[in-house]
Amino acid sequence: MVYMNNGTSLSRTGLRTLLIAGLAGALCMGTYAGTTGLTLASDKQSGASTGGTPEPDANGVIPFTAAKEGTCLTWDMDDKGTISDFEETDCNKEHRFEVSSREDLNTYPTAEFGPGAPPPNQTRQAQLREELCQTASIRYLGGRYDPSGRYSIAPILPPTDAWEDGDRTMLCGLQETDTEGVPILTTGKAAERDQARVAETGTCLITDQANNLNVVKCSDRHHIEITGKVDLAPVFADHTPSVDEQNKYLGDVCAKTAEEYVGGEENLYQTTLQIYWGTSTTRAWDGGSRTVNCGLMFAKDDRFASLTGSAKDGREALTVDGSVPAPPPERRPLRSEQGRAAGPAPVAPQPYNAP
Repeated sequence: MVYMNNGTSLSRTGLRTLLIAGLAGALCMGTYAGTTGLTLASDKQSGASTGGTPEPDANGVIPFTAAKEGTCLTWDMDDKGTISDFEETDCNKEHRFEVSSREDLNTYPTAEFGPGAPPPNQTRQAQLREELCQTASIRYLGGRYDPSGRYSIAPILPPTDAWEDGDRTMLCGLQETDTEGVPILTTGKAAERDQARVAETGTCLITDQANNLNVVKCSDRHHIEITGKVDLAPVFADHTPSVDEQNKYLGDVCAKTAEEYVGGEENLYQTTLQIYWGTSTTRAWDGGSRTVNCGLMFAKDDRFASLTGSAKDGREALTVDGSVPAPPPERRPLRSEQGRAAGPAPVAPQPYNAP
């Protein structure tokens, strides 16, 4: 799972060489295992039923679904991954898939999917996604798509019994997935939504060996605690902002967000944590991502220190690399006592500009 923003750059206080090459471009949400596609087990098991009666194709085969471009689909799934109640729904209601195109594999320029052919395996489904779904889905979105964002492109294939009966319908579409690549419930049309993939306030994140960010309990070891989300769309309504512009705006905003999160400027200072924020790359912004995260972290020896506990519970409830942080030194008068215009918070020195 990638957090901060789709395709985001990394901005952190007091941190100039923190695994720039590895982290700056890789903090994205997950591996999108689900983009290889969804194959329904059978009509009977999945309850495949989408509004209206599908018309037979040129070969007289009745497709498993009448869903077309712009249709939203949903289904239930148990702990074993068994799908049931596969059906169309209003896109303003919760759904798991938005159809961007309807493809007929009978027209594929080889006999690969002819009568008696087995369904494509996961590797082939991923290839079909690139060959047939990618361009169609980006066109459906009006050309605005952030490949590192909240939506992934994926195909849905017929239930096994429908495939055996000759149905070669393939739906291309957009979905949100969890860290395992499983489609999750969402609402609204994708073209009308911010595509940024960001974490919810209060979430704690840890980087894995692949430099992806994954959600964990704050009581467990983590690297970042999210203090809020910032919508940059109204701030930069007339142009794509540079990283410098975003940094200048987010420095004070994320300092204020952190103060509100922990209950005041003094509480923030006492945590000894540092302010963190994400910035959107030009590619992500132009692809429709506008929201970034603010958070708290601790930089140590050019790396993320391991934290446990929540900053909301105070310094004594935290550990940094296994130890409760030492009390911070006496400080100058609070910014609130000096007037907020007096300068940036001591806990938020100017960040570097990530590549």
